[in-house]
Amino acid sequence: MNLSPQTRALKGVLALGISMGLMFAISGCATGPGGNPRDPFEKVNRATYKVNDTIDTVIATPIAKGYNFIVPQFVRTMVNNFFSNIGDATVMANDILQGRGTDAAEDLMRMAMNTVFGVGGLFDFATEAGLPRHDQDFGLTLGHYGVPAGPYIVIPLFGPSDVRDGIGLAAALEVAPIGYTRPAVRNVLFVVNFVSTRAKYLGATDLLSAAALDKYSFTRDAYLGHRQYLLDGGTSSEPLPDYGVDPATGASAPAATPAPVPGAAPAPGAVSPAVPAIGASAAAAQGQ
Repeated sequence: MNLSPQTRALKGVLALGISMGLMFAISGCATGPGGNPRDPFEKVNRATYKVNDTIDTVIATPIAKGYNFIVPQFVRTMVNNFFSNIGDATVMANDILQGRGTDAAEDLMRMAMNTVFGVGGLFDFATEAGLPRHDQDFGLTLGHYGVPAGPYIVIPLFGPSDVRDGIGLAAALEVAPIGYTRPAVRNVLFVVNFVSTRAKYLGATDLLSAAALDKYSFTRDAYLGHRQYLLDGGTSSEPLPDYGVDPATGASAPAATPAPVPGAAPAPGAVSPAVPAIGASAAAAQGQ
């Protein structure tokens, strides 16, 4: 596959982040007193998180707000549906790899129905017909076969992850359907998907800023909790810790339960809405 310079650069950043995680894991970085055992190199992760958050605040968020202001809601929904329909191919591949025959058949039926009757996926007739959308990716497939998650890492530009999910994201980059289109088309699709995904999480950004006293810890625990929820097949019930207060009442904000991402057509690989940093959009955009 003839990768664009942008895609090669993103893959390089991703490889660097995974390499750092493996290096730290092998070196046996110790967790500090009171630290999260899943996050043994919190200091480095916090620094990377701060850089990602700054880029998101200065660049991605203004663009996403402009997109929401200019583009009508019904058009934004069609854009989300289009990329979600493309992403169903990756979801189906992972359902097959995990031996989920029924889910894979539903994925195939969703793609066929939405592609044919939904004008290339612009309209989501499959959901209205009762075909559920599944949430699978290569990181979950590795976890399904017992590959340990490894330490929590924050990858530059891509955001929250762990070593297993980072490897899964690298695999997704290799097989992403968008990557097989002509460079000019591929670049436009990547940018539109990134902006659309980021715009979808603007509300979560505001919620995180208002509710969390420590955005880094809240984001980390929301990410890990949501990934475990998906790995368990949506059966986890343990709530996440409380990290903030209700700005309106002063009372503690309710703990965030690792539930599926609400809203229309989340891209495969997209993280919990409590993780709205630029990395969430980048990961989701590359997951198509």
